[in-house]
Amino acid sequence: MADIIQLLPDHVANQIAAGEVVQRPASVVKELVENAVDAGATEIRLIVKDAGKTLIQVVDNGAGMTATDARLSFERHATSKIRSAEDLFSLGTKGFRGEALASIAAIAHVEMNTRPHDDEVGTRICMEGGKLTSQEVTVTAAGTSVAVKNLFFNIPARRNFLKSNQVELRHVIDEFQRVSLAHPDIQFAMYHNGNDLFTLPSSNYRQRVVNIFGSRTNEKLVPVSENTEVLKLSGFVYKPEHARKSRGEQFFFVNNRFIKSPYLHHAVVAAFEGLIREQTHPGYFLYLEIDPKSVDVNIHPTKTEIKFDDEHTLYAILRSAIKHSLGQFNIAPLLDFEKDTGLDTPYGYKDRPASAPTIEVDADFNPFRDEEGEAGIPVSPGSFSTGGGKPGNTWGRTARKEDPSGWESLYIGLGDDDEASGNFSSVEIESDEVGGTSMPGQQLFDHRQGELPSVTTYQLHRKYIVTTIKSGMVIIDQHRAHQRVLYERFLRQMTVKEGISQQLLFPIVLHYSPSDMALLSELKGSMEFIGFAIDPFRGEEITITGIPSGVSESEVSIILEQLIADFKDEIPDSSFSQTDRMAKSLGKTLAVRTGEVLNEAAQEALVNNLFACKEPGMSPFNRPTYITITVEDLEKKFL
Repeated sequence: MADIIQLLPDHVANQIAAGEVVQRPASVVKELVENAVDAGATEIRLIVKDAGKTLIQVVDNGAGMTATDARLSFERHATSKIRSAEDLFSLGTKGFRGEALASIAAIAHVEMNTRPHDDEVGTRICMEGGKLTSQEVTVTAAGTSVAVKNLFFNIPARRNFLKSNQVELRHVIDEFQRVSLAHPDIQFAMYHNGNDLFTLPSSNYRQRVVNIFGSRTNEKLVPVSENTEVLKLSGFVYKPEHARKSRGEQFFFVNNRFIKSPYLHHAVVAAFEGLIREQTHPGYFLYLEIDPKSVDVNIHPTKTEIKFDDEHTLYAILRSAIKHSLGQFNIAPLLDFEKDTGLDTPYGYKDRPASAPTIEVDADFNPFRDEEGEAGIPVSPGSFSTGGGKPGNTWGRTARKEDPSGWESLYIGLGDDDEASGNFSSVEIESDEVGGTSMPGQQLFDHRQGELPSVTTYQLHRKYIVTTIKSGMVIIDQHRAHQRVLYERFLRQMTVKEGISQQLLFPIVLHYSPSDMALLSELKGSMEFIGFAIDPFRGEEITITGIPSGVSESEVSIILEQLIADFKDEIPDSSFSQTDRMAKSLGKTLAVRTGEVLNEAAQEALVNNLFACKEPGMSPFNRPTYITITVEDLEKKFL
């Protein structure tokens, strides 16, 4: 039998290894920016074109590299961060694997210009598909500039799997924010297609958070601080009233490295228990300093997942520290049974002697004596009344009792005439009639002029609407059905650009971070087609002067928040058009929820509107909206 196992060629092995490190343009941004931080840079600039598909360039003023180091940096497992295996247990840097530049160079065109501060000239190296194309001496600024062009040019399958520019840019911004939040002492800047997205001067942690997420963030932050033998905790959490329905600003940093930890996240959520509404998530920026020997960061290629020696202790400290901060700053209610503030003595009364209270008794007061000398009208004991023209100064006077005779006259006429007495059992609510040509699904309701005209609809468990049809009954999921109705309505309005808008007497002003404002600017056109009237954007502020018909003012912020979250998280699928995705997001946000009570008129309207849709059987997310149960199915249950 011939041998079948053989070594892979170097270029194939490099491309396979690159798949672990470089998954999308954001992966390149992470590796290059972290290398700049490890190089001791105080200024880092990120330049991106077409969300990183065309160009990713990172320019820093760090230490720079010699010609030999620059060439060696593109070799696999070449690094300046560690020297032995023991160094893995006391890591103080970020990129220590030595695979970043090698993996990037294997799947892109890379140009590096670097110069140490002590040298007069630098080195320029060009790589293409993992092969060196040129190396020469050049004049360049001190530090390093790495430009990655045409990512995945030699792996078209991987390039085809990339999302839209909007989604990929969102991931690039996420990586940029994570590194910049961990190092507020470094000046960062980011540019996309020539536009300045972020300019972050050197500052402290709080100012860095505010610079990234907007000036309004400052009033939302509650500082958290705890110093123990196990860890040193610092950072901020959002006030409970600013909890969001989507997972927004949630950042953990361990030794200045961004991590993801569902276990520690649960500790934060537990600290907010009872303070935030259900289905909402708190925001936080928490920095943990732990002994590097008790942390293992070498378990994942992206190094965002780490292991701790004693997770239970970290959980307890994190939870208690956040609860303490919320209580210390009067965010959470406190109960102290050992002290009553009502018993506190003011400072001004410290040296004053106590005085006994005086009591005055009316010796002539007789509760059984007739008022004004008239008999037969006793004065009720202890009652208070103002009489005789003297306001409120007589204790024991009351008004006379009214004569109770003739009380039967109050009930004359009751029961004689139901219509006159207001019998509301026969009140009819006018509903919209659907006329014209037959609707999809209308054949289910052909019986309504026939044998069961009095049977309409009823709500089951505040979730389903049940109505009869000719062959049996229909059970409709009210949430999914309303999603379908709203989805087709918004889609039609955006398509014909005839959304009905109701003008607001007082405009609504909302504030968002720069990245959210960039996303809303792309959605502004579609939002106006469905009825939103939006003034030109100003910085971090958006002013809404009109809203779609049927939308309340209190729902506007919820709608925009859900829109931002859906487009950030690629929900719905980004393969659909922006119009379709927005219609789905709005339908999901505004649809009636499970648990909401619908009156008979609302139930009828929802049923009629559902079966007037083009596809009444499925929700916008391909879930069934109703099921039918025939009489034969019911009869089988009784066999």
